[in-house]
Amino acid sequence: MREDDMPDRLSNFPTGIQPHHSSWHNETMISLRLSLLVFTAISFSVASPCWQGVACTGPTKAAFPGPWEKNIFSPSSRNVEPQQSFPLEDIHKATSYPSPQNLHKNASAVVYDFGKAVGGIATIKYSTTGDAGRLGLAFSEAKDWIGLASDSSNGPFAHGVGDQACGDGAIYDSFSSSGQHSFTMELQHLRGSFRYLTAFLLTNGTTSLSISAVEVEIAFAPTWPNLQAYQGYFHCSDDELNRIWLAGAYTLQTNIAPSDCGRWWDPPIETGWANNATLSNGSSAIVDGAKRDRTIWPGDMGVAVGAAFYSLGDLESVVNALNGVYDLQAPTGELPRAALPLISTGGDAYHCWGMIGVYNYVLYTDDLAFLNRRWKGYQKAMEYIYAKVFPESGLLNVTGTGDWARLNSYGTYSEANVILHRTLTTAAELAGWMGDVDLQTTYAKRATQLKRNILHHFYDDSYGAFRDNLTSTSVYPQDANSMAIALGLLSPTSERSSSVSERLTGNWTPFGAETPELPNNISPFISSFEIQAHFLAGAPDRALELIRRSWGWYLANPNGTESTLIEGYLTNGSFGYRNYQGYEWDSSYTSHAHGWSTGPTSALTEYVLGLSVTGRAGSEWRLAPQFGDLNFAEGGFTTGLGKFSAKWRVRDDGYELEWCVPKGTKGVVLLPGLQAGSDAVVTMNGKKTEVPDHKIRLGGGKKNRLVVKRVM
Repeated sequence: MREDDMPDRLSNFPTGIQPHHSSWHNETMISLRLSLLVFTAISFSVASPCWQGVACTGPTKAAFPGPWEKNIFSPSSRNVEPQQSFPLEDIHKATSYPSPQNLHKNASAVVYDFGKAVGGIATIKYSTTGDAGRLGLAFSEAKDWIGLASDSSNGPFAHGVGDQACGDGAIYDSFSSSGQHSFTMELQHLRGSFRYLTAFLLTNGTTSLSISAVEVEIAFAPTWPNLQAYQGYFHCSDDELNRIWLAGAYTLQTNIAPSDCGRWWDPPIETGWANNATLSNGSSAIVDGAKRDRTIWPGDMGVAVGAAFYSLGDLESVVNALNGVYDLQAPTGELPRAALPLISTGGDAYHCWGMIGVYNYVLYTDDLAFLNRRWKGYQKAMEYIYAKVFPESGLLNVTGTGDWARLNSYGTYSEANVILHRTLTTAAELAGWMGDVDLQTTYAKRATQLKRNILHHFYDDSYGAFRDNLTSTSVYPQDANSMAIALGLLSPTSERSSSVSERLTGNWTPFGAETPELPNNISPFISSFEIQAHFLAGAPDRALELIRRSWGWYLANPNGTESTLIEGYLTNGSFGYRNYQGYEWDSSYTSHAHGWSTGPTSALTEYVLGLSVTGRAGSEWRLAPQFGDLNFAEGGFTTGLGKFSAKWRVRDDGYELEWCVPKGTKGVVLLPGLQAGSDAVVTMNGKKTEVPDHKIRLGGGKKNRLVVKRVM
């Protein structure tokens, strides 16, 4: 997922902060959890509305109830059962759950299929006859790695005797005699994401084992009493897009981990994996992946935060994660590229994402109290990163090489400079919110100068796109070119944006966009920025095609989870993302529920529906629908100011548009199809309206309906 060497763990960070629980805290928490688990085992059929012992502070009902809710992947209860089961030796002989499963010989196994990715603590009820033995449990997100050992959540970072990489293996419940048994996994063995659970028998004798019940207590979104209570929604005329939007929302939900359920780095060898490390001081935190890394990575939040806002509406886990990042800020001003439980430094690009994350969070929440608490640290972070700008070229020279996995992540390269430009423009806005006009001016001037230098040194006019670095004339990366538009370096209406958007399609394969800076790989993280770039460049058909080609392909793949979004994959359609670059050919290490891959969830709301916030908590907003090849779309989201919603429908003679936003807000409506020369007739709320510049500026507080007819 990122640089595989994990440089400088714990170096240059404040003393006294550890990535895992203290021994005393571990023992106390495990004792408490075991007591709770015993209670869970006793009251097997009683569903707890929130995760074990966590206060229910999340939403209790959906903000926008409607028929689209029937397609939500989130379970209706925190306690879920499999949909079907099948013998390991024949996955095609499935029977509906529940049906008793009998194991009669050593290594005999049955696979339970939950029909979608789930995650948490499993309880198995079974009976045995004959000799002593063990019940084994193994887990897999994808069908490819179903077996007597789990898919990899530790990957190349797990080491056994002699520093040899070892897999996750399985967990076991031992029994010594015939009888009824109930086994509930310990907290440390929590499995963050899996679709398949394999139960198998180990015995040296004539033991038989019969499984009567399987249940998983969902651990993610721990404060939510109702896992289906989304605070946003999107629905359109294309069911595939609806499914992708919902898969993004569900992926993000699986990435909201209880604060004491992070991944141990490195795992104890004797247990295979451990997921009871501290993440944050809050009840939950948004992490990068449900199975792994279960760690706070600021870069992943560059996509995940906006998508979470427009779908789930859960930003409490976001601020907990950001606090976790800034609590670990080094005396130099450097932010960790990974916070708890890993704690890793040495990533200039991720340092910038940690700063951009502050802007995104405050934009969506208007939490100025948080900004005020973190403002000194934020300014110190800016001093740290801007000191790396070369006076001669005026470009960032990257010395902290940890980035998203691109091959070239050192020296002066275009992607990091584009991210720094976004850092500066958002910093200027933050300074304005803090009332520091001088600092706002300074940051804005730096951004303007950096933009000039980026265009001069990296943009190739003869090709019509950005080069990867100062010396390469052959690599035109997906990340820098996509981000140049998506992060505001280029004006969306400029000829350069149009050219870059067109050039990006040259990387497309049947399964999505190959990233030239990591050849043979498809990165939904970077492609999330690409679809934004196409929308902003006025190419919605291009953006929708890429969403269907990449995210639609994975979601329909029967070997995946068919419910969540994958971290990445190869251009040949296999799941071996980064197998040659950091993952040591361990294809099962790839995460199939990864927050950085959820770009379509925010993009479909912001650009297809067209509704987005431009002022804090939606005090200012924008409605600019893009129809593409769709017939209708509707959706909405909530902020502290209230509900924002819109819908549009294409008609034979034009289109109609409706919206409703909270009173006291103000915004702009941009009407498609009203370019110069149009003879369209516009009526708003039944009255003919002149729209000379295809824009309407107005306030909120009431429902509006607009009809455009005879668009030329």
